[in-house]
Amino acid sequence: MLEGSPLRGRIAVAPVEVKTISRSRVVTGTVEADPARTVRILAPVTGRVGELNVELGDNVKKGQPLATIDSGDLAQAVADAEKARATVKLTKSAMERAVGLNKAGGLALRELEQAQNDYRQATTELKRAEARLEVIGDSGQVSGQRKIVLTAPIDGTITALETAPGDFIDNATESMMTVSNLAKVWVTASVQEKDLSFVQKDERVEVSLLAYPGEVYSGRVQIISQLLEADTRRNKVRISFENPYAIFKLNMFATVRFFAPATQQVLVPSSALFMVNDTTSVFVETAPWTFQRKPVVTESDYEGATIVRGLEAGQRIVVRGGILLND
Repeated sequence: MLEGSPLRGRIAVAPVEVKTISRSRVVTGTVEADPARTVRILAPVTGRVGELNVELGDNVKKGQPLATIDSGDLAQAVADAEKARATVKLTKSAMERAVGLNKAGGLALRELEQAQNDYRQATTELKRAEARLEVIGDSGQVSGQRKIVLTAPIDGTITALETAPGDFIDNATESMMTVSNLAKVWVTASVQEKDLSFVQKDERVEVSLLAYPGEVYSGRVQIISQLLEADTRRNKVRISFENPYAIFKLNMFATVRFFAPATQQVLVPSSALFMVNDTTSVFVETAPWTFQRKPVVTESDYEGATIVRGLEAGQRIVVRGGILLND
């Protein structure tokens, strides 16, 4: 550009800056129950729900009655155990008589062995029947011949309820309700694939809840899923929070800010960048008031400037008025 040109007053040139910066990304998330503190309540037997003692959202204590089931399967299990006990008693007496007769010479060895075998089989059957009752009893309190009262296995909150009085339970794998201990919860963030470089295990994050404007809760990344969701191309990242005062409620909407490690980056004002045919470039001063267009690669914006690759610290570029050279 010739000396004395009126364009010089409209063009500003400045050196390229390199700064140490820590970038961040904000993503959406939701509050979820900790699976390690969540129990699905399953019926150990088929039957009809006679009583339901809780409602959705109720707080319960360990051992508290949840529901009563009237079950023909339970009645059969109790009857099998009683029959097995009677059979053991009968076969034991028969075996003891056989032992005595065999010693006196009044019974063949084969008959003694048969009596002993009958007793062993009866004992095995009794163990099986009692084990069945024990498994049923682990889920609640057996009452009488037909009823079992399901009890809460942990302190917590009824976070799902999928049954009602009169409902017939015929599938032992279907959950009747869910109890979650919410004294500790997860905030699960959904991170786009392109932002995964901001996520590191044990790194600090800041969580904000829509319910509490202005409040920021600090936490650390606990779990980074190793599987990307195929439909959304997002990764689940979980942050654990103590929740003694029930501030975090299930399904609350949250925003999560992740921080990348501090790095040195080349920053240029956005006014220095020019886009021509999908190529971003700047004007570099090669000699006093002599400029050359140079392509650069932009990465992201940071505090009013843009992070770029393709420039070095100390290079002087046009930061204002470059449009006058862009022809």
